[in-house]
Amino acid sequence: MADSRTDVVIAGGGMVGAALALGLIRDGFSVALVEAHPPPLEWDAETHDLRVSAITRASQRLLDRLGVWPSIRSDRATAYQQMHVWDRAGFGEIHFDAADLGEPDLGHIVENRVIVRALWRAMAGSGVDIVTPAEIRTQECGEHGVSLVLNDGRSLEAGLLVGADGARSQVRDLAGIDAHVSDYEQRAVVATVHAELGNQATAWQRFMPDGPLALLPMGTDLFSIVWSTTPDDAERLQRLDPEEFDFELTDASEGRLGRLTLIGGRAAFPLRRLHAKQYVLPGLALIGDAAHVIHPLAGQGVNLGLLDAGALLDALHAGRERGRAPGMLRTLRAYERARRGHNTATQLAMDGFRLLFGNRLTGVALLRNAGLGLAGRLGPLRRQFERVALGEGVELPSLCRPATGA
Repeated sequence: MADSRTDVVIAGGGMVGAALALGLIRDGFSVALVEAHPPPLEWDAETHDLRVSAITRASQRLLDRLGVWPSIRSDRATAYQQMHVWDRAGFGEIHFDAADLGEPDLGHIVENRVIVRALWRAMAGSGVDIVTPAEIRTQECGEHGVSLVLNDGRSLEAGLLVGADGARSQVRDLAGIDAHVSDYEQRAVVATVHAELGNQATAWQRFMPDGPLALLPMGTDLFSIVWSTTPDDAERLQRLDPEEFDFELTDASEGRLGRLTLIGGRAAFPLRRLHAKQYVLPGLALIGDAAHVIHPLAGQGVNLGLLDAGALLDALHAGRERGRAPGMLRTLRAYERARRGHNTATQLAMDGFRLLFGNRLTGVALLRNAGLGLAGRLGPLRRQFERVALGEGVELPSLCRPATGA
């Protein structure tokens, strides 16, 4: 006999899983969230998380409607008004400006732990049943019910199981869902650095032969960097003395922000592309990194996951209105149709940028630089890039759409 029964069980309490839990509970669903490792909710305010996200306007709306955006803003979030992209040793550059769109900013850079803290604090008084530390050991899923056994022996029953448990999703593996996986043969070196000339409320990105260097503004004079390069070079960068690292990073940025100085530690993580062959089965749905992982060069990973959460919320709400159980395949396929095409297109676009800007052939480099220069001079094309940066240009879930009349 099950210890409890809910409408939806979510495996994974990261940003995407926690956002889905809040959205479901606010819409009247009963929810249990199973998380293997409860996140720390307190830390030294002088430290910075090495993992950050570039939150688009669409994601901001969703977080605001879940009631957590004000606390994220008051905690630590940096709005950026501009974005500057340029190619190595070339004349091709493109500059995006929120003012061109009549927007206050292009988005916000937020430490991942800040978003997680806001979501978990909101869940604490929301009615979400948080089951942690715990992991799912066995799962049986069907249209009319889900039976789960946890590693501590407890059992749960639900109408739907949602895998929001990351790229190494146990839910996906237990369900037998295969995934297309490609190794980019790159590692991303991440760190927090101080900029001598300040960050100018601008996100900077330079494309280099071994991968892009992204400088994401934090506060007024800090950056969170994501430096994608070869595994050997990433290891070398991690071993460098701080002064040597500062020199190489400043050189890689062409000194546009003055001297860049390391604050705290460095880390590196492997980059790969992943796409589940199915997002849904009867009684089961995958969202976020459990369903798809993309290259971090445009900072779209968490935004795609939050769009997944919003689309699944819409599908489950519509299904309930029609009297369907949460796990019915007809309802879940509506979610998959809403998100799979956009996620695939985004993955392909990121791969295309990576290959184009990593190509060392002289002719390709000239065309690439000319293309960047042309895009920067053509207002309509530049504004289309800006719309993508804002998270627009796609059919948005209801929680991500502008308010009526906005």
